[in-house]
Formats: sequence, C-alpha cells, structure tokens
Amino acid sequence: MSATAPPPIVDAGAPPGPLREFWGYFSANPGAVTGLVVVVAVLLLAALAPWLAPYPPDLTDNTVFLKPPAWQAGGSWAYPLGTDAIGRDLLSRLIHGARLSLLIGLAVVALSIAAGIVLGLVAGFTRGLVEIAIMRLMDIILTLPSLLLAIVIVAILGPGVMNAMLAVSVVVLPHYVRITRAAVISETAKDYVTAARVAGAGRLRLMFSEVLPNCAAPLIVQASLGVSTAILDAAALGFLGLGAQPPAAEWGTMLADAREFVLRAWWVVTFPGLMILITVLAFNLLGDGLRDALDPKLKR
Repeated sequence: MSATAPPPIVDAGAPPGPLREFWGYFSANPGAVTGLVVVVAVLLLAALAPWLAPYPPDLTDNTVFLKPPAWQAGGSWAYPLGTDAIGRDLLSRLIHGARLSLLIGLAVVALSIAAGIVLGLVAGFTRGLVEIAIMRLMDIILTLPSLLLAIVIVAILGPGVMNAMLAVSVVVLPHYVRITRAAVISETAKDYVTAARVAGAGRLRLMFSEVLPNCAAPLIVQASLGVSTAILDAAALGFLGLGAQPPAAEWGTMLADAREFVLRAWWVVTFPGLMILITVLAFNLLGDGLRDALDPKLKR
C-alpha cells in the first residue's frame, strides 16, 4: 500500500490576513459597502459607455425636442429619460457624462495628491523656513472660498476641462499637504526611522521608502473623499460655463444647458442633478468605510 500524505494542519487560531482583516472592518459598515457598489457601478457605466448608451451623446433629433420620460404622457421608450432642448437623448448623455465627470474627479485627485505628498514630505523633513513658507501658503489657500478661488484661476487661465481640473487641484491641495506633513512628523519620531537613519539611509530614501508607506492610510481616505469634492467643484464650474464646454456631455454642463427649462421640463435638470448627488454620496460613504477600516483607533 502506498502511503498517503497527511492532511495539512490548519491553525484555527491563526490571525486573519491583512486583506481579510481590512474587509472585515470595511464590510461591517453597510453604508460603505453600498457606496462601494455604487462607485463600481458608475465606473463600469463610464467604462462601457459606448456600448451601454442607446445613442451617441451629441446625436440630435429635430422631432423630439424636450420629449418627457417614457412613463409620462407624451413620452416614448425610445428615449427612456426623455430628451433635451435640441433633441439629444438624456440617458445617453448621462452615461457618457459619467465618463467625463469621473475622469475630472480622478485626475484632480491624482494631481493634488502627487503635489501634496511632495510638499508635505519636504515640509515635514526640512522644517524651519521652508516648512513655514509651505504651510503659510497652504493656510492662505484654505482661507479663500474654494469655489471662488477656482473661478478666479479658471478666469485667468480660460475656460476648459484642463484648466478646470488644474483649478480644482489647487483648491484641494492644502488638505493633502497638511495630512502628509502631520503624518511625517509623527512617523519620524519612531524607532524604525531612527534605525534607518543610523544605518546610513539618505533623506530621499527616508522620505519615500521608509516614511511615505506608513502615511498611506490617511491619504487613501482623503483621496476617496476628494473625488467627491472634485466632482462637485467641476460640476459647479461647468454650470457656470467655466468647465467643460458644450457640446461635451458633463453633468454640470448639462445642468447649465437646462436651467432655462426648469419649469417646463423638469427631467433635463433632475436627472443630471441626481447623478451628481448619487455619485458624490457614494464616494463619501466609501471614504467613511475606508477611514473605519484603515484607522486603528476606530477599529472595533
């Protein structure tokens, strides 16, 4: 008889892996799970927009100006959410608008978090006059109303998607700088940084290899919350005519195009506003869940 290998011994008391532990804390918050599901759905909607949208976003039809939704009198299932003032399908424009709005939000967060990490690391490590100059500049930006500052920047640079993204990035930059600097000051006092410094690690290695990975948790939380802020600010700039320009399908621009039809065609204002509301709320719920799961002080 051939000997069979004994079954592996499983230690029932072994602690769960980091991913399983993270998911355990994250899934304990029903709102966070709901936010994650909605965020994934909106991301898939944006990624699959050319295949999910029934019509091209800029296709006009002169016979269906301001057609109501399908369930309302005069509506048609050919245009489930109705049409706008020049006969464009509202559902198709909302689906394609998810692509542009999310692109703006993610690009703004990427720009601001990259610049914020660099400035925060420099301020936390150099201290002295450099730190004072950086932090006082961030304080000045924080004292100004965010939307007003973004409007001023776009007015100087000119309207457009790229300039709107740059303006919103400047507005949200101080949050990442302050979080990074606070985390750096806390981490540099710990033993592992002292040991790395004694071992001959240079300043750049201390910044990016030793300290930065341990500052990631609060930055991830702030980034998830920052996407919602970026989407709101970009939509506000689009509504004012300073962001994405017509005929681009962007939720704020769609609201701007529809404001004169508020009383006679409720759907052209309601549905873009609902998309902004749902997406921003989902990112905020996701950020709350990440904060609960990543912050050891909040772990139950």
